[in-house]
Amino acid sequence: MYTPKTAPMRYLLLLTATWLGIFTLTRAALLFTHLDEAGHAYLSIFTIGVLNDLAFLVYAALPLTLFVLLCPRRLWVSRFNRWLLQGVLAVSIYAMLFTAVAEWLFWDEFGVRFNFIAVDYLVYSDEVLNNILESYPIGALLGGLGVLTLVICVLLRKPLLRALHAPFPTFRQRAAQAAGVAVLVLLSMQFLDQNSLRSQGGNTYQRELASNGPYQFFAAFRNNELDYQQFYGTLPEAATAEQIHAELNQPGVTFLGKEPMDIRRTVSNPGTPRTPNIVLVTIESLSGKYLGSNGDPRNLTPNLDALRKQSLYFNNFYATGTRTDRGLEAITLSMPPTPGRSIVKRIGRESGFASLGQHLSEVGYDSVFVYGGRGYFDNMNAFFSGNGYRVVDQTSVDESDISFKNAWGMSDEDLYRQAVKLADADHANQVPFFLQLMTTSNHRPYTYPDGKIDIKSGNGRDGAVKYTDYAIGQFLAEARKKPWFDNTLFIFVADHTAGSAGKEDLPVQNYQIPLFIYGPKLIEAREEGKLASQIDLAPTLLGLLNMSYTSTFFGRNLLLEDNLPPRVLIGNYQHLGLFDGQDLAILSPRGGLRLHQQALGESHEIASDADNPLIKRAIAYYESASYGFKQRLLDWVPENHTPQTASTP
Repeated sequence: MYTPKTAPMRYLLLLTATWLGIFTLTRAALLFTHLDEAGHAYLSIFTIGVLNDLAFLVYAALPLTLFVLLCPRRLWVSRFNRWLLQGVLAVSIYAMLFTAVAEWLFWDEFGVRFNFIAVDYLVYSDEVLNNILESYPIGALLGGLGVLTLVICVLLRKPLLRALHAPFPTFRQRAAQAAGVAVLVLLSMQFLDQNSLRSQGGNTYQRELASNGPYQFFAAFRNNELDYQQFYGTLPEAATAEQIHAELNQPGVTFLGKEPMDIRRTVSNPGTPRTPNIVLVTIESLSGKYLGSNGDPRNLTPNLDALRKQSLYFNNFYATGTRTDRGLEAITLSMPPTPGRSIVKRIGRESGFASLGQHLSEVGYDSVFVYGGRGYFDNMNAFFSGNGYRVVDQTSVDESDISFKNAWGMSDEDLYRQAVKLADADHANQVPFFLQLMTTSNHRPYTYPDGKIDIKSGNGRDGAVKYTDYAIGQFLAEARKKPWFDNTLFIFVADHTAGSAGKEDLPVQNYQIPLFIYGPKLIEAREEGKLASQIDLAPTLLGLLNMSYTSTFFGRNLLLEDNLPPRVLIGNYQHLGLFDGQDLAILSPRGGLRLHQQALGESHEIASDADNPLIKRAIAYYESASYGFKQRLLDWVPENHTPQTASTP
């Protein structure tokens, strides 16, 4: 017969109550440091939060419950087992305290509980561990957690001893207790699903604060991809096809696809084709708000501010996501951010696409992806080598050529020096080059070579931004001395902004980034205010080359005059959005359809349905992109070959 007075249940309750206390204190600390963002929904945050914590705890209790069920009395009362259980309590407390600190630091960086990013960081542990060691006083943190764990264990010593010396239950009692825990697990699975609890109203901060970090971490392992048809709103196939074709029907376009949702088409750009050299620099975390020309008074970007006056500059340009792999996906494949992982990281399905590099290689370019770090991070090497590029990363560079490096890679100056070497070699061989660079310096721990700028290395993002700008100035100064400079287009664009957190699931203003296209002998300098997306960069670049090609891109040529309605596509791993310059349509799992009116202002959210014109446009992009990926309609097909359509699984 079940009784809470037995030793195993007392121990289990002591253990889980301690964890629950740590979870509650973590939530309280996060809440009271973000009161303005979270509003006054304290009761709902803690009520839903406790339910989420309990849902995690019943799962966590299963291993100990199974041990108790099978443990004979002689083993339970042994000195070894009592020391073991005291050790389990101490280790688990330390682990929960460590998790609390990790959640605090993760929230400070991303404004959310653990998610896909945390899982990715665990996978790429070398970079992340070095980053942590360089960014935080890790020894002091771990030592402090050890002291705090010892204090808690001392405070719990008496209740622990009472629990261990309580009567040991019979097998029938243990079986009943195990059955009770199993029932709680089933009830939790049925009624305390954390995704449904997270959807119970409130802004993003409120939902994230009410979540349980460890649960979200483990859930991210199994939710790294979401099937669009299963989880998101859809339209009839004919309606989706008609809408997406209308979105992409610019002058010079002829659709070729035999399937309704196939967007493969010929793009005929006017003018004589040309093959200037191209250097496309994707800059880590460069928010437009840091530019002095956008009103920042700190003079962090003097070189970019000067470059803006000499470039075709897009001042209404948006990233598709909040991570580097999303930016690379959008720039390289011209694709919206489909739910789950980016295509860059979908191991086994990351190659074979009709990429920007493939198109340029087809007409004789040497397409090279040049990364300041180690390209296995975020699966970059596999993605780029499988999509028409050769790869040069930190491991390809002699140590003698690296003047400075940190956890994420070599300094931007070293990266640009490698780019100049590659450009010199291709120019000597009379081969046009396409160098697609990815920088690393504007990333925590924000370290860079000493003596370059007037902000000390490792002193925050302001210094990293200023060093990033300094390195660009040095690179262009060196490039101007080269015989290939006059015939080279330089493109500078951010992968994403420096901060993506906000009260909304998709805070539009936190996706805005700069785009510079610079070539004083090739393109007229001017400012362009058209609403534009990272997915528009590839077709715009090919338009600048007057290049006709077969396209699977979801982007548009921004330099063409057309009557198409404006839009940018933004998202995270779960929510998918389309912003038209005024309102934002959001598609969420479980068929959620919402509209944010005046998304850059008060951002009033209302429920919507698939009949709303903006929702229809969003569905058309994301449904056709997910379908095209699944059915391999976006694959690279050399000229004079017919694409093969995958059968429906």
